[in-house]
Amino acid sequence: MNSTWFRRFTKTVGDGPRLVCFPHAGGAATAYAQLARTLPADLDVVAVQYPGRQDRYREEPFTALAPLVEAVAGELARGVAAEPDRPYALFGHSMGALVAFETARLLARDGVPAPGRLFLSGRGAPETRPSPFTGTFDDADVLAEVRRLNGTAPSMLDNPEVLEMVLPALRADYRALSAYAWEGGEPLPVPVTALIGDGDPMVSVADAEAWRAHTTGAFDLKVFTGGHFYLNDHVAGVAGAVTGGLPALTGRA
Repeated sequence: MNSTWFRRFTKTVGDGPRLVCFPHAGGAATAYAQLARTLPADLDVVAVQYPGRQDRYREEPFTALAPLVEAVAGELARGVAAEPDRPYALFGHSMGALVAFETARLLARDGVPAPGRLFLSGRGAPETRPSPFTGTFDDADVLAEVRRLNGTAPSMLDNPEVLEMVLPALRADYRALSAYAWEGGEPLPVPVTALIGDGDPMVSVADAEAWRAHTTGAFDLKVFTGGHFYLNDHVAGVAGAVTGGLPALTGRA
C-alpha cells in the first residue's frame, strides 16, 4: 500500500483481510489508531491520510469529493491488483463514510473486485441529508459545527496555533461536502453495516437505516449510545461490529 496515502498503527502487518478506514471531515489517519490496535492482529488495518493534514500538511487539501475519491480509488485498485487474494473491506466515519461509499462505487464502475463489506458510520445515506452549508460559509460556521458535534477538545479549538494547522483541512472538507449532491445510482452488491450514535445531532437512526436501499447484499444496523463521535467511547464495540461483519473474510463463524 502506498505510504503517502495509507498509515498503519500496529507493530505487525496482519496476513488476513485488509480494513481500509476513511477519516471524518478535518480528521486524519490517526483517528483510527486505537481501533487498529483493538481489532484482531490478523487483520491488516490501514487508514487513509488525506492531503492537507498531519505529515501531509504542506499539500493542498481537496475541495471536492470527486477528485479525492478518484485518487483514493486509484491507490486502492493498485493495492488490490498487487494482492488479489487478500479480501478487503472499507470503514468510514461521517465524511469518511461518504468517501468510502463513493470509492466503492467507483471501484465497481472500473471493474475492480469489490470490498467484502462497507462499514458506514455516523452518516446517513446520501439522499437523506443535504449539507448544512449552502452558498458562502466562513470559518465561524465551520468551527460552530465542529463544536456542536463535540469531536474536538475545546482547548484545541481555542488555541490559535492549532487552528492555523487544522482550519485549511476543515475548510476544504466542508466545502467539498457542501458541493456534494447525490445523483442516484444502482445499489452495490456489497453487504453494508451502518453504525450510529443514538444521540447524534447530525444523523438520525432512520437516516442510517436508509443505507439499506444502497445494497443488494446483507444489511445490518448497529446503534450505540452517544453522539456523533460515539466511537471514541465504544472502540471495543465497534471492533466487535467489524469482526462480526466479516465472517466470510476472516473465517470466523
